[in-house]
Amino acid sequence: MTNQRTVPSIFVNRVHVGGCDHTFQAHQSGLLQQLLQQDLAYDYDLIVIGGGSGGLSCAQEAAVLGRKVMVLDFVVPSPRGTAWGLGGTCVNVGCIPKKLMHQAALLGQALTDSRKFGWEYSQQVRHSWATMMEAIQSHVGSLSWGRRLALRENAVTYVNSYGEFVEHHKVKATNEKGQEALYTAANFVIATGQRPRYLGIPGDREYCITSDDLFSLPYCPGTTLVVGASYVALECAGFLAGLGLEVTVMVRSVLLRGFDQEMAEKVGASMQQLGVRFLRKFVPVEVQQLEKGLPGRLKVVAKSTEGTETMEGVYNTVLLAIGRDSCTKKLGLEKIGVNISEKTGKIPVNGEEQTSVPYVYAVGDVLEGKPQLTPVAVQAGKLLARRLFGGRSEKCDYVNVPTVVFTPLEYGCCGYSEEKAGEVCQAENLGVYHTLFWPLEWTVACRDNNTCYAKIICNKLDNDRVIGFHVLGPNAGEITQGFAAAMKCGLTKQLLDATIGIHPTCGEVHPPGLQGWGGAPCALEGGVSTASGTRPKTGVRTAACESLSSLRWAGVHHLGDHQGIRTGHHAEGLLRLGPAAPSCPAPRR
Repeated sequence: MTNQRTVPSIFVNRVHVGGCDHTFQAHQSGLLQQLLQQDLAYDYDLIVIGGGSGGLSCAQEAAVLGRKVMVLDFVVPSPRGTAWGLGGTCVNVGCIPKKLMHQAALLGQALTDSRKFGWEYSQQVRHSWATMMEAIQSHVGSLSWGRRLALRENAVTYVNSYGEFVEHHKVKATNEKGQEALYTAANFVIATGQRPRYLGIPGDREYCITSDDLFSLPYCPGTTLVVGASYVALECAGFLAGLGLEVTVMVRSVLLRGFDQEMAEKVGASMQQLGVRFLRKFVPVEVQQLEKGLPGRLKVVAKSTEGTETMEGVYNTVLLAIGRDSCTKKLGLEKIGVNISEKTGKIPVNGEEQTSVPYVYAVGDVLEGKPQLTPVAVQAGKLLARRLFGGRSEKCDYVNVPTVVFTPLEYGCCGYSEEKAGEVCQAENLGVYHTLFWPLEWTVACRDNNTCYAKIICNKLDNDRVIGFHVLGPNAGEITQGFAAAMKCGLTKQLLDATIGIHPTCGEVHPPGLQGWGGAPCALEGGVSTASGTRPKTGVRTAACESLSSLRWAGVHHLGDHQGIRTGHHAEGLLRLGPAAPSCPAPRR
């Protein structure tokens, strides 16, 4: 259970200290003396600092296992004064309100499509920001209350105070009135998460908002500049545009850093089709207030990242989504010797979420090098409690965790990006299978037939095992979940080919739609240029290798002949369909 493979392996009062070196370090820090004290009496078996999804999962599981547990949670208001209740980022200012606003935008598109399906309505359709926000915040509030109720039912002590270590096994809890209390525990879990990062330029904290503020904003933001190219930036830009607002995204370098760059560029292209404007290679250097109001008017001065060019723009709202910083700096961790990465502010842990101090653990977004996703934190927290108090040994599996970017056209993925797969397995050992597809629902609505895209990446040296799954299309999250389970079970290209799809769905584009791609690599001249570089011709397989009749397309419609795109074409043209039906006008926005 300790992962230590050397001897001696020293335990003191049921706490694993480690080997000789670790025991000597514990002696120097004073930890050993505390552990050796007889009849140790702590206030709690476990104190969790942070009331987000991971922390609450751990706390409740420990309580179910009969332990005395406390949760310390305090939300420091944003520079705009926004704060929220129990539940952390996901419930209050993340996944939940984001997905609901995404749904609001999709309903707007559905209204447009409905005319093609025979729905007639004469009155002008308008969106009410206030009505939407009231409904979403009502639901968010019910979820937060439900989490408080769950803690109460499991006899977990909840204290709305800021936790800070003052010495080994002891924390100081400070509430909003400045009142302090001290608590001790045998074990601690750090689950404080992250908060949005600011630019550090004149006017950013005074006039800009972040995702902390957007999801409870009482007024419509109007013309909006989104600064950043993270998934948060693109998701927010997407649903704001879908609600009918004028949206500009200012990008410093690349879209969706860390994701597959071919897919990222396709996400950006799909957003441009919806009217989102992208300003590439610029960063803001100053934000000025031109006019007060809700939302008011702001002037943004930006500078090129590739030269001396500057530009100015006027917006009603500036939303910063340039990244997030871990909430670890003011927890007093240095007082007890918990190591923190100087570069990222995150906490390094071993395979059991244990920090450099044996009785202190961490879960969630504060972990160094782990996926920053709510289901990951929930799973890690629950399994940690079971190991600590339930005699279990199962650890959280951080490999092949699926995720979805909820842009207007959703992007789901699991496993490696094409870039990462090339680093790990070498490009010549990869088989890449890909296709554009046209959802059946889009045909009658006459929506673009060259937008939705699917790709799998296989390791040819490992029986063509699928090591990367990517899909851009409607309901990508629902599609990706099942394929993630299959990848956990060792999905191969052969197994994928043998799978019969459900007709007619977008999900079936992967089993039958890719089935004919198992032949020899295409003889493309020199390779195929993509956003991630040039694929060598020996590592690429496309539907151009086969005749159209050899592919079993079902559930999605394709027009014209498939054509292999040669060197020099952009990423959107890897597999191009023929011309759209002439009877279909351009989709209305």
